[in-house]
Amino acid sequence: MNRVLNFSAGPSGIPLEVLKKAQDEFLSFQGKGYSIIEISHRSKVFEEVLHSAMQKVRDLYGFGDEYAVLFLQGGATLQFSQVPMNLYNGGVAEYVNTGNWTNKAIKEAKIRGINYKVIASSEETKFDRIPEFHFSDDADYGYICSNNTIYGTEYKEMPKCKCPLVVDSSSDLFSRPIDISNIGMFYGGIQKNGGPAGITLVVIRKDLAERVKSDVPTILRYKTQIEADSMSNTPNTFGIYMLNLMLEWIIKQGGLSEILKRNTKKAALLYSAIDEMSDFYKGHAQKSSRSLMNVSFNITKNGSELEPLFVKEAEKNGMIGLKGHRMLGGIRASIYNAVTLENVKTLVEFMKEFAEKNG
Repeated sequence: MNRVLNFSAGPSGIPLEVLKKAQDEFLSFQGKGYSIIEISHRSKVFEEVLHSAMQKVRDLYGFGDEYAVLFLQGGATLQFSQVPMNLYNGGVAEYVNTGNWTNKAIKEAKIRGINYKVIASSEETKFDRIPEFHFSDDADYGYICSNNTIYGTEYKEMPKCKCPLVVDSSSDLFSRPIDISNIGMFYGGIQKNGGPAGITLVVIRKDLAERVKSDVPTILRYKTQIEADSMSNTPNTFGIYMLNLMLEWIIKQGGLSEILKRNTKKAALLYSAIDEMSDFYKGHAQKSSRSLMNVSFNITKNGSELEPLFVKEAEKNGMIGLKGHRMLGGIRASIYNAVTLENVKTLVEFMKEFAEKNG
């Protein structure tokens, strides 16, 4: 089977063994004679899948019983408004702006009419770094996006703070262990490292879910979904099934610590190639803020002509998803968990050949 090397920013590649298992079980889940997508979400069979996936999230990150694990819909985008709806408590909500996704979250806070403050931003340098900041101890919550898919920046560790920390982890979800000691809420669309699009993971401290006011629509209350075990409405049953397979695969690889080792090696190889060919390629993110997941870079000379050619020739060589985001342009290689070190080596060899040919 000829499969391309997928460097797409998301939805992104899924390990072949996971796809094959899903294929094998699609017509007859566990040999039961029906597909997982054909049965009630209230059935014991599906509830076992649901709770298996929830427990795997807890085991991988270390979330205890004080947290609820939810599988919701509406994407991370819905959370931009759902967070202030549920967590704002009449004080001040503090945000750090590191790109498009935090920008959108900040706009939703403004629409909600809450008292919010942007305490740090890297917008003046085109979001090429994670700025320095400190959240107020008494803030209702402090909000960050841990990885930016467009600009290729990532927090090296979770910020230390006394207020509840809210983390949009959509594009580095399941890619590394994190310090959860300050986490009030941890969320993300799973379509980078957790399977197909359509599931939003929300892990929230149960006490914070009690903050919700009576004017928030019932379905948009985290408390509602906690009480309903993520089934206040019919959940994405196939998406949860696929997430469970993906988490099973991660555990089989050795867990998040082993995944981090692999991702670090892949990123180091790709960034080294960019730096070694600095007369032809230039990375966007400052070195101290470089992402392990998304590598955004440009061609320094005749980029407007050569970058589209790079993407086109890469596709001819079996590599897809390398066109940079429309807001930044250039080239972007997303090297999520399913991308192997060998895949990155192939990309680096192509980069060298392209530079020699066009430099």
